[in-house]
Amino acid sequence: MTNKLINDVKEVFVKEFKQEPVLIFSPGRINIIGEHTDYNDGFVFPGAVNKGIYAAIQKTNANTSSAYALDKDSLVSFNLDTIKPLKEGSWENYILGVVAEIKNRNKVIGNFNIVFKGDIPGGAGMSSSAALENSVVFGLNEIFNLGLSKEEMIFISQKAEHNYVGVNCGIMDQYASMFGVKDNALLLDCRTIKAKPFKIDFKHHQLILINTNVKHSLSDSAYNDRRSVCENISKMLKVKALRDATEEDLETIKNEVTPENYQKALFVIQENNRARKASKAMENDDLETLGDLIYGSHEGLSKQYKVSCEELDFLVGKAKTTDYVIGARMMGGGFGGCTINLIEKGKEDAFKALVSKPYKDKFGMDCTFYSVELSNGTHVVK
Repeated sequence: MTNKLINDVKEVFVKEFKQEPVLIFSPGRINIIGEHTDYNDGFVFPGAVNKGIYAAIQKTNANTSSAYALDKDSLVSFNLDTIKPLKEGSWENYILGVVAEIKNRNKVIGNFNIVFKGDIPGGAGMSSSAALENSVVFGLNEIFNLGLSKEEMIFISQKAEHNYVGVNCGIMDQYASMFGVKDNALLLDCRTIKAKPFKIDFKHHQLILINTNVKHSLSDSAYNDRRSVCENISKMLKVKALRDATEEDLETIKNEVTPENYQKALFVIQENNRARKASKAMENDDLETLGDLIYGSHEGLSKQYKVSCEELDFLVGKAKTTDYVIGARMMGGGFGGCTINLIEKGKEDAFKALVSKPYKDKFGMDCTFYSVELSNGTHVVK
């Protein structure tokens, strides 16, 4: 698949713009554990995967720049001097935002052409947006010799998302996509933006994602609501972020907050601890403990943080009835998207058979299975 996609973008680029491009692969990401901890200055455990955005990019002498989204068969041209966001939800904003943020750093870029295509399933919560932003900034850095470090590039991507897309995201998605290491997950400290790679030997197990193929409209407002609850409770506790609080600290203000908000803050504190325990489990090659922590994460996301939904809970419930799925949870912001499952190799068909028909009977739609492997971060494809 990979080679076909890179050939597709190259072929279209050469046909459309009559020049040889630089080819970039920028991966999507999964997060093994540590959900909703990133904006609490906490720990997350993501990894880059072997699905992502494939881009062909090159300078041009034309008076305007062009971007071509091959998936959507949509071509846009723009003037570098008059860049501003388009209407909400436009794919172009990811590209325009990156260009604007590079210019904000007083880096000089000329006109360019880019063609891109992805194989990240839409709405799966695997950060196709971060992959796209990273492919653009990485490509521009390459062709214009901007001298940006990878760390500077991910902040440009994040700012593009804040200022042009209107999503106040943490740094995990951009980080994992840019810095991914093959066969490793990254224990990322979202305060220091430093990560430690952990080589994972899944032994007789593999990662399978199941896409619910739903996205409930609650997600954005609920995200902003959870974020403000966490910030308010941090203020009450007089700490910079919930990452600095313990369960004992939280107990001291239990009577001053609603039971719902107490549970939300408790979840974040516990999830942060789970992410750290998961890294220990990986160092010890202890997949059983890792699996238990993953199940524990879902329980907290569903019952305490309340960002799950019936479809996600159904899939995790099914996983729990087997002895060959040793851990499963919802992944991402919530209210839809994927579950991540640590499943015994060779049991994928059995799991599909167990889940697919009951899911369709209950929800009137199919769920989709994907196998993913941990891969390297954004890079030039030779």
